[in-house]
Amino acid sequence: MPLPATTSSQLPLFHVVGFTGHRVLADPKGVTTAIRTILGELQREAPGEWIAQSSVAEGADLIFVHAALDLKFGWEAVLPLPLSDFARDFLPERWKEVDQLLKRAEHLEVAAEPGSRDEAYLTGGFEIVNNCDVLLAVWDGQPARGKGGTADVVAYARAMGRPVVILNPDTKTVRRENFAELRLHDTNLKFLNAVPGGAPVADGTSRARVAAFQQKVDDAATHSSPHFRRLIALTLTLHVTATALATASLAFGWHWTALPWGKLLCLLGALGVAMVVRFQRTQHNWTRCRLAAEITRSALAIWGLPRATRLFADFDWSGLEPLRRSLDVLHRRAAREAPSDFDTFKQGYLAGRIDDQRAYFARQEAKAIPLLGRLRFGFLVCSVAAIIFTTGYALNQTWGWPELPHTLVEVCFHFAPILLPVLAAAFISLISINDLHRRVARYREMCIRLETVRRQIEHSQTWAGLERAIAKAERVLLQEVFEWHSITSFTESH
Repeated sequence: MPLPATTSSQLPLFHVVGFTGHRVLADPKGVTTAIRTILGELQREAPGEWIAQSSVAEGADLIFVHAALDLKFGWEAVLPLPLSDFARDFLPERWKEVDQLLKRAEHLEVAAEPGSRDEAYLTGGFEIVNNCDVLLAVWDGQPARGKGGTADVVAYARAMGRPVVILNPDTKTVRRENFAELRLHDTNLKFLNAVPGGAPVADGTSRARVAAFQQKVDDAATHSSPHFRRLIALTLTLHVTATALATASLAFGWHWTALPWGKLLCLLGALGVAMVVRFQRTQHNWTRCRLAAEITRSALAIWGLPRATRLFADFDWSGLEPLRRSLDVLHRRAAREAPSDFDTFKQGYLAGRIDDQRAYFARQEAKAIPLLGRLRFGFLVCSVAAIIFTTGYALNQTWGWPELPHTLVEVCFHFAPILLPVLAAAFISLISINDLHRRVARYREMCIRLETVRRQIEHSQTWAGLERAIAKAERVLLQEVFEWHSITSFTESH
């Protein structure tokens, strides 16, 4: 299927229309006409490409699948049971037709869980609702005749706030519900597509397009990084400087005109930096580009897997679902068109993904450990010095000491006991701002986990085993990315 029309470094937008409907229909031809009309309206109303998602049970399901394929929809099959069990619902000759139809599906997923067949059908219906943007239901409005019926699936879609199109198979009336919640455009994907840059795509393949997209958002994240931690450290430094100036004017009796103005400039500068970080959304846009770059990097790393399974399905995408779906669909289509050689893919993944990431985390740990050591040392020195000076001041005030030089008294008893605790607090704050304790531990843990996964991948001899090991590796790596995003976004919001 040709790619939707976009520029070379942009990802297409996909919408999903799920389906549920009755098995027994009094007027199949009338239902067919109505379904084709509804699908055509959705195509005209929304930009991007529509993907149909349904089971292939007798009756309305099969009508929907044929109508969607005739209208050039991509189709994903969600079966309530494994193929061998699902086939028992059909006569042998009918199953041959359904089996051939399933070969046209871009993706086949089995949603069954332990339990009865009715429970499996209910699970399959719920899974379709979870994945779709719009649910099309051929429903007569009557209660379900058993668990897993159309009425149950419609009730779940309503509870989840999904837009629903209800086609009454008897009267052919069509009713739309909750369509105010249908997102025809995605602001996040639109922002990422609008990021300038991206290398020209020579071969026009979906992988080349994804690679160009990844390059431009990665470059944008690298070049537009606001160095958030440095800006916060600058804010902290300016506050400490303002405190030092105020303390000096009191301790040494300085009444220079420049001192209050210097303190005011420091405070205004600190507030200005904080306001820039908070309101110009530099941090927000940077984190969006960086998160998208790492997600797309992961998608490119697994591009050769023949089954192109949803490795990212376990993550909360927090507004990035259209990006995940775009990568998912493009990957699955490419996997069907050009399968990879097993050994070539495995060695390329080990070198280009696992070894590269292990080296990255090792470098990050090597940079973080000395910085953590210096900040800890600064905190210790300032804390100990503050204790010594404060103890000396307390002893002198209590028992009296020989007369000390006036300058020494001002520095040791008036200036240092105030400023040193502030400096100690600044050092410990920098450790927290830079998230150094967690980062050092996390980098070390990531190296260990990736080494374990590497051994598993090296010894994999089948696509299924390799896929399981790679799924584990990608979840480890993406979990780190999502944790970073959560921590960074939380810090930004404060």
